[in-house]
Amino acid sequence: MEAIYTAVATATHGRDGRAVSSDGRLDLQLGIPTEMGGNGQGTNPEQLFAAGYSACFASALGLVGRAAKVDISDAAVTAEVGIGKQGEGFGLAVTLRVELPETVDAETGRKLVEQAHQVCPYSNATRGNIDVELVVE
Repeated sequence: MEAIYTAVATATHGRDGRAVSSDGRLDLQLGIPTEMGGNGQGTNPEQLFAAGYSACFASALGLVGRAAKVDISDAAVTAEVGIGKQGEGFGLAVTLRVELPETVDAETGRKLVEQAHQVCPYSNATRGNIDVELVVE
């Protein structure tokens, strides 16, 4: 693959540190969630992954919608990213909740979501590595 764009970010001090993008537009305090024993101050990698995946999937959905001549401009994608023990380490699981406009029938909506899942870079990167559940609402 020849990259069209490359994002660069640096994290220091792991989950209890800071993440900064090379252009300075992203500069976040990181914190361990209270559910994992932290103080919950700051964002965490799972929130960042959820934000990126939901935005990317929404763009992929728009792409396949335009190709099918279906207006899904008012669609919303919510990514739920869970982390838990997996073998000796930790793993992730994702649920993508897609809210489609009422003007899109259920069958068409499901097809578009499945097509988006085939073209979304995040879906392609995670396929076969983590469980991703698609929920069309």
